[in-house]
Amino acid sequence: MTLFPPSEPDQGSFFDPKKFMAKKPAINAPSPDSSPVSETAEQQFDRILSSDQFKTLKAVLDQLQKDVAAMHTAIVTTNCYRNFLDKLGYRVILLPQIHEQDCYSRMGPAGGIRAVLPVHDIATYSTLVTLVNYDSTVTTTPKSLDFYDNRLAEFKTQLMK
Repeated sequence: MTLFPPSEPDQGSFFDPKKFMAKKPAINAPSPDSSPVSETAEQQFDRILSSDQFKTLKAVLDQLQKDVAAMHTAIVTTNCYRNFLDKLGYRVILLPQIHEQDCYSRMGPAGGIRAVLPVHDIATYSTLVTLVNYDSTVTTTPKSLDFYDNRLAEFKTQLMK
């Protein structure tokens, strides 16, 4: 009979520092969808608008030649594309149809068209044309107006998150 402890410690009876793990706090990496903390409203507006989802809307907004702060204020205080344009000082002219090719010959100050912005809708085999004019009007069709209403609503939803 021995009075000394065994040379090998019992697996469950002694503290083994090799098996001890310090608990470290989890590091939460920002998700790709979250915006940086120091992002301004205008930077957030530009970041969201620059996504592929809003490529067509961005093309129109770029041609309006308004600053981001004015567009941000207009989008937050309205709920449709037509009212949004109105708040930016643009009047909407609706036509039953617009022939895209005819518009290019009228581009420039003499013809009155600043930009021809077609959206080719593959699902319906149609082209939705929007014209931004020098006289602060936007000429479009009812289908184009509906298309941009939906885009603007999606954009506003993401902007307000």
